[in-house]
Amino acid sequence: MSSNYFVTGAYALIDTLVRNGTYHIFGYPGGAILPIYDELFHWEKKSLVQHILCRHEQGAVHAADGYSRSSGKVGVCFATSGPGATNLVTGIATAQMDSIPLLLITGQVARAFIGTDAFQEVDIFGITLPIVKHSYVVRDPRDMSRIISEAFHIAQTGRPGPVLVDIPKDVGLEKFTYKFFPKSNVSLSGYQNFKSVKDKHFDKIISLIKQSSQPLLYVGGGAINSDSSHLIQRMAEIFQIPITNTLMGKGVIQEDHDLSLGMLGMHGTAYANFAVSECDLLIALGARFDDRVTGKLDEFACNAQVIHIDVDSAELGKNRIPQVAIVGDLRVVMENFLSYITQYDQDNFNNDLTTSWLQRISLWKKQYPLLVPRNVSFLSAQEILYYLSKIKPEAYYTTDVGQHQMWSAQFLSVLPRHWMSSSGLGTMGYGLPAAIGVQFANINKLVICISGDASFQMNIQELGTIAQYNLPVKILVINNKWQGMVRQWQQAFYGERYSHSSMSQGAPNLIKLAQSFGILGLNLESRSNMESIIDLFCNYDGPAILDCKIKETENCYPMVAPGKSNSQMIGLDKSYIISKN
Repeated sequence: MSSNYFVTGAYALIDTLVRNGTYHIFGYPGGAILPIYDELFHWEKKSLVQHILCRHEQGAVHAADGYSRSSGKVGVCFATSGPGATNLVTGIATAQMDSIPLLLITGQVARAFIGTDAFQEVDIFGITLPIVKHSYVVRDPRDMSRIISEAFHIAQTGRPGPVLVDIPKDVGLEKFTYKFFPKSNVSLSGYQNFKSVKDKHFDKIISLIKQSSQPLLYVGGGAINSDSSHLIQRMAEIFQIPITNTLMGKGVIQEDHDLSLGMLGMHGTAYANFAVSECDLLIALGARFDDRVTGKLDEFACNAQVIHIDVDSAELGKNRIPQVAIVGDLRVVMENFLSYITQYDQDNFNNDLTTSWLQRISLWKKQYPLLVPRNVSFLSAQEILYYLSKIKPEAYYTTDVGQHQMWSAQFLSVLPRHWMSSSGLGTMGYGLPAAIGVQFANINKLVICISGDASFQMNIQELGTIAQYNLPVKILVINNKWQGMVRQWQQAFYGERYSHSSMSQGAPNLIKLAQSFGILGLNLESRSNMESIIDLFCNYDGPAILDCKIKETENCYPMVAPGKSNSQMIGLDKSYIISKN
């Protein structure tokens, strides 16, 4: 077939998606998007693309999100007009907050009906404007290929994010003379291109590091998105600088590494929070000084000079004015920096001034370790997750939001792109559908979803998707019969008035629920058989749900209370606790 031929707008869409590397598409059909699904039928017959039918559009967008986070590719999602499109909103906002590249294709009523309040018409372009990186309405099928290739380019470059493309029904049906528009031809007026970093910036960084006796690397999700974890670890080892990571930055360094401090912030490790409170140089890499990290902002690293490197110029100086600010792709900047310092004698960087700093941090690690209940009668989430991390260190983990998320962040040691969690928006119901996307991206790998009994019920219908495709996803439910983090805050800050946070009434029997979908269901209620049950759960050849009934009143510590500095943590004095180390 020649490069120019007569096709529909729907054909141009699918062809451009496939040529831009799309194989998996997550979605749910409906009236306005049927022309696209009809075209999709033919492409699936030729095994050129696979559509995954989720049970709800929110499940579909979270699945595309998990697919993207674990693979580094653009996640693609389809939804119809009206309620189909509005059901994407939470997932789009989740991706926008965490800088995840997604392409959302929504059906729309025919062009002649736009603005008439037609059946299932909503202005999804307008509704999502604040929560997308960019958006389009395709009004001419001749623009389809260009728009889709531009959408891929925008989603992936600079600070990644979701791009929405709204396609009226008749645009999908209209025929025209088609020519593919490759992504290499994309040229966007005013779109930011990064300038090379000047040597004087690198000289200033080296000077600040040499002057510092208590430096700290503060690393966020930009390190994961840019695949620069190994470069950052190399920098840390050359200069002997400890690393603390955000929730989005988990996996940037193995947490048993001598220089790793784990996560900082509201539920971060005590030693990470002490270190950031006392450092004299803070090197922020792909991080945005989020309030859950900083605590009381004016007391966050208040004695430190700041170096801030980020892909988004809007983040530089937004919450903290840096002494050195560099805008650029973190991987490129780090590669250039490490190349630049080869001209120096590496022995000059083994600064003896940091020796006492590392010794202090080592002492903090011994004095304030992460806490695992031992020699107690009750089953704890901490012990479950610590054991899980020990036996499955290379698994892909998704989480929902709440206490189980924070315990997972504390006790799971993960590899880069093996941690998927809604961090900025804090979306309950994210973990289960995200695990579906992760499993399709990593078809022969172990994928474990860590959920809570409240979060699990938010998108519980996606068990149907897991059953349909026989995905070997493992779902571990930390079941304390409460909205755990809500209960903890009500206990600590609201006079123990537990207003609508109990989930015991109306709770499903998870074993029977699993069985109804043809999924293995297991109970874990005692420490005595914990290891054998978890081993069975992880090694089962198929999907499984493990209902872990933990102590109802267990709280997640350490904790920085709202309005307090990171050094003012509560919950470091549990008498029955010993170190995970």
